[in-house]
Amino acid sequence: MDIEKRMQLIGEVGEEIVTREELRSLLETKTKPIAYDGFEPSGIPHIAQGILRAINVNKMLKAGVKFKMYAADWHGWTNLKFGGDLEKIQKAGDFLIEVWKASGMDTKKVEFIRAVDIVDDQEYWKKVIRIAQNTTVNRVIRCGQIMGRKEDEIQKASQIIYPCMQCADIFELEADITQLGMDQRKVNILARELGPSLGFWKPVVVSHHMLMGLNKPPEGVNDPVERAIAMKMSKSIPDSAIFMTDSAQDVERKISKAYCPEKQTNDNPLIEYMQYIIFESFDEVTVERPEKFGGDVTYTNIGELCRDFEAGKLHPMDLKSATSSRVNDLLEPVRKHLSKGKAKQLADFVKAQQVTR
Repeated sequence: MDIEKRMQLIGEVGEEIVTREELRSLLETKTKPIAYDGFEPSGIPHIAQGILRAINVNKMLKAGVKFKMYAADWHGWTNLKFGGDLEKIQKAGDFLIEVWKASGMDTKKVEFIRAVDIVDDQEYWKKVIRIAQNTTVNRVIRCGQIMGRKEDEIQKASQIIYPCMQCADIFELEADITQLGMDQRKVNILARELGPSLGFWKPVVVSHHMLMGLNKPPEGVNDPVERAIAMKMSKSIPDSAIFMTDSAQDVERKISKAYCPEKQTNDNPLIEYMQYIIFESFDEVTVERPEKFGGDVTYTNIGELCRDFEAGKLHPMDLKSATSSRVNDLLEPVRKHLSKGKAKQLADFVKAQQVTR
């Protein structure tokens, strides 16, 4: 595959790339650059952490990138997830890996890693300390959004360690590319700033889009990155997200009451589901309607669907029905995988835990 096609695939993943010139140079000089993404195990993952991650990772793999998926269990420990119970967090990390395996991700080409696999290495902690020595407490606190927390919510000393660890992860995992969400941008930029002075490198930052929650977007947030973070789905607001263990009935219920203003495609979560998940997974989408409402209509791309929706030719309830149907098609293999064996045991365990912030 030529460089232009590889750049195009990665560009489809990255809502922002810092920088495109460095990415091009990396692809020209390294046959198999390494990228990573990681998640703190904090309960049942939602569809953006499961299906959308599989879509993005598969594109990165197709572009010739070696990908490492990281279950950041020790990070969840410092962030007091599951009440600060490391054993529970590690089980949730194992469950996270099972979900990724069932989400359509090309797992034969992906390396799955847990933080517990690397924290015994003294060299890792040297990286953490060196990063801490070369930044400030205020800078680290400003990185708190990577933990899903505002600056004034950083209350425990352990939470100061978290951004230093995540920054060190990039170099410990030998990642040329950080391929995480826009909410992780601050720590990735920190790694770019510190890397060369610490004898490492300046990673390319490929920040993917964060899928909107199903609720009405918040008002009064103008900064683009902060707004995207404020609009994303949240585990603490269950009906704002489709979870990877949701039943077909759960999916239908949540989507039926989702925010979906008529003729509006901007800031519309159902349009986002169609654009970032459904049209990435299916060649076409058929909206089934009674003849008196125009009969069935089939779309082959998001542009066609958006034009009809903006013109009022596609009603929000019809869009919701089609979205529910396709989302359930994508979740069914995951449900089956999580219904037996080790995956079921882990799923039952995580479901039984209380979600904590």
